[in-house]
Amino acid sequence: MAPPVFAIVASRESLADAMTRTAAEVERALDDLMPMPDGAEARLVEAMRYATLGGGKRMRAFLVMQGAALFNVDRRCAARVAASIEMMHAYSLVHDDLPAMDDDDLRRGKPSTHKAFDEATAILAGDALQARAFEVLAEPDTHSNPEARCELVLALGLASGARGMAGGQMIDMVAPSLAAAGNPMGAPEITRLQALKTGRLIQYSAEAGAMLGRAPSAQRHLLAAYGRDIGAAFQIADDLLDAEASTGDLGKTAGKDAAAGKATMVAVLGLERARIQADRLAEQAASHLDSFAEAGSSDEARQAAETLRALATYVVRRRS
Repeated sequence: MAPPVFAIVASRESLADAMTRTAAEVERALDDLMPMPDGAEARLVEAMRYATLGGGKRMRAFLVMQGAALFNVDRRCAARVAASIEMMHAYSLVHDDLPAMDDDDLRRGKPSTHKAFDEATAILAGDALQARAFEVLAEPDTHSNPEARCELVLALGLASGARGMAGGQMIDMVAPSLAAAGNPMGAPEITRLQALKTGRLIQYSAEAGAMLGRAPSAQRHLLAAYGRDIGAAFQIADDLLDAEASTGDLGKTAGKDAAAGKATMVAVLGLERARIQADRLAEQAASHLDSFAEAGSSDEARQAAETLRALATYVVRRRS
């Protein structure tokens, strides 16, 4: 199927370059924010760094950096917020891979943290990454305005807790039992599950730049809507990849969703209808950025908006 027909100015090459450049920038921030200590706790920080550094698409970080560019935010401040979200995301992956959860031995093409270290260390590494994410947001170097820092902390808590990522993971864990009892989830229930488990953190990532830039509520709502739709498209694309891609392409075990009886849009809609839905969501996400690309916006803001529009296509066309 052809890509969605909405206009994209940024080319695939320029998007790839921008993502590579941002990933390197955020990698440096992560390295600086998690220095190796002396003493017995060094093994914990080693596990934190193992789980966080040197891998992943850094899409959430990219959303932060591009959103911040819309409002001319200092890139050093934006990189700190981007790093904090990558810490939160890494914590969720470390715990998600544990035997008590999804029991996966492979992540980002290398052994999962509990396999590279041990289960207890992996649990502690995830706990410490979550704590460090909030520490970074609360530190004065992230923003000179304490209200902005408090807003970032509160929003991340909401996105990652029981009303966000953790709540979605709980629903995901009980879904196979519901199906076995004759009460399988339909599309509305799966949409809510995925909005909590994956979408809320992606939405937060899209909004964070506006929080840093103290943007008006109307612009923040547009970025929130963009993040919501791109998060939904991203998760459907992930489900499609799990069904169609190889373990080598994914860097994690392929086919586990179907084997575990997970509730996914692919399972409910089938491959083709799920792909159409992902494309529609990507097109809808891009439409929320129209006002940012209008005449009167700065060159940097227009370029950031076009790059974010290109990202909407990327999330549904990626192969890993």
